[in-house]
Amino acid sequence: MKLQFSYSGLKKFITCARQYAAVKVFKTCVEEPGDAANYGKQVHSALEEYVKAGTPLPLNYVRFKAVVDELLEINGTKYVEREIAINDKHNPCAFDSSDYYVRGIIDLLIVQERTAYIFDYKTGSDKYADVRQLRLLALLVFHTYPQVDVIKAGLIFLGANSFKPEEYTRGDMCTLWAGFGADIARLTYSYEHNWWPENPSGLCRKFCPDLSCPHNGRGR
Repeated sequence: MKLQFSYSGLKKFITCARQYAAVKVFKTCVEEPGDAANYGKQVHSALEEYVKAGTPLPLNYVRFKAVVDELLEINGTKYVEREIAINDKHNPCAFDSSDYYVRGIIDLLIVQERTAYIFDYKTGSDKYADVRQLRLLALLVFHTYPQVDVIKAGLIFLGANSFKPEEYTRGDMCTLWAGFGADIARLTYSYEHNWWPENPSGLCRKFCPDLSCPHNGRGR
């Protein structure tokens, strides 16, 4: 088994290693998206087409137009749904390469000569803003664009009309990687030893797709 992950996968592993293995490693079950996930996907798709091709937003998403228009005023080369990946040597590689180590998708990436902007749209609550996702995406950008020295990033909570900013410099890279060190070490150990312990929580009965787990009540 080759260690490959994205931030969403790493987060799933932290929540429950057994669930992660069932979905991502052994593929013995499929995680069905809920209503919130489907709504988020629809919003992302609409904003992608608006930025990329100027496709008018559906009426129920027009309220997000002003936020996106403000982002588009930033100078630089713009990439929508930018797929980005690096191998285990931290060199850029194709997103679908069999050699990728870490990868992610950036909703809107704007690259200037020395500065890059990373924006990630969120359709849920801003109560628990998870900026670690931005930090991993920033590392991918630093490794892919060696001319970039500064990254300005932010989570954009569309429904709440709020913005959670972060800013990094190339000199922060070691610190940013260190912030993921313990989690990546655990994930590496699980891959090397085929060790995927369950982590029971309040999410098990209603949301876990692994019906074979003894803590999952959905299949019983």
